[in-house]
Amino acid sequence: MSKQLGKLTRLDLREYWGEEAKELTPWLAQPDNLDLLEETINIDLELVATESSVGPFRADILAREAGTDDKVIIENQLERTNHDHLGKLITYASGHNAKAVVWVAREITEEHRRALEWLNNVTGESVGFFGLEIELWRIGDSAPAPKFNLVCQPNEWLKGISGGSVEPTETKLTQLEFWKAFIEYARGTGTLLSLRKPRHQQWYTLAVGRAGFHISLTIHSGLDRVGCELYINHEQSKVAFAELLEQRAEIDSEVRAKLDWQELPHRHACRIAQFHPLNLDSRDEWAEAFQWLLERAEAFHKVFSPRVRALNLSLASGGELVT
Repeated sequence: MSKQLGKLTRLDLREYWGEEAKELTPWLAQPDNLDLLEETINIDLELVATESSVGPFRADILAREAGTDDKVIIENQLERTNHDHLGKLITYASGHNAKAVVWVAREITEEHRRALEWLNNVTGESVGFFGLEIELWRIGDSAPAPKFNLVCQPNEWLKGISGGSVEPTETKLTQLEFWKAFIEYARGTGTLLSLRKPRHQQWYTLAVGRAGFHISLTIHSGLDRVGCELYINHEQSKVAFAELLEQRAEIDSEVRAKLDWQELPHRHACRIAQFHPLNLDSRDEWAEAFQWLLERAEAFHKVFSPRVRALNLSLASGGELVT
């Protein structure tokens, strides 16, 4: 007997999302859905706020690149792109001093694709503009599945929005090789962690379900070690750290390690970390490091994710709730 195959059916976006502000924006702001977006544009995103005020206007989504203060504006439409939204994108980018702007729509028209390409050319490395088309597909009676198609992106986006050379150094290339090999190892174990595309940098981030918090796997070449940490860069970083510190004994016990609790009093961010020896140039040590990093990442995610989500943090400045 021949095997039966399902039939792909493309859905009207408005069959699933009736309104942009009330349905599409909240859906896209959810961590799992931001993950889909960031896989397309190759930026690790953290949600800062939805409906973020810029004068009398409100940007659909304000995010930032994980581990940095670089702002990312995300504007979405259920219809074809229009001049009104193009103007708003530029207004939001200037109002938040954004490093990247992402325009998501059912269709990016040819004139607006050319406009984004022109903006990328004239702004150079200072800000990047992305154009994405969103689709919904179903197989038989399955749940709808979203798909992002990259229509336009900045030239030479290899440099990343937090700066860096277009021609990466030998160290950066080795870091990228390390993270690629780590992801291949992790996927081979069947881990449930959501793995993102790596970049040539000394850290690799994993979401924990709340803006301003992420698990960061790190390479410290000068100290010959790798690390796993909960990195806190929230509006209320010190408050969050203090609340978690009250649970220190329980947390250390659950992760089966005496963690390094770093409040970093002279900085806005805080971290809770653990380290393991590694000479990055000695590839014979990589396999052991991969095993340690994955085990620690899974343990940190299991222990910290529910606690981070449960933190009772006040409204951020400007009255926007950071979630």
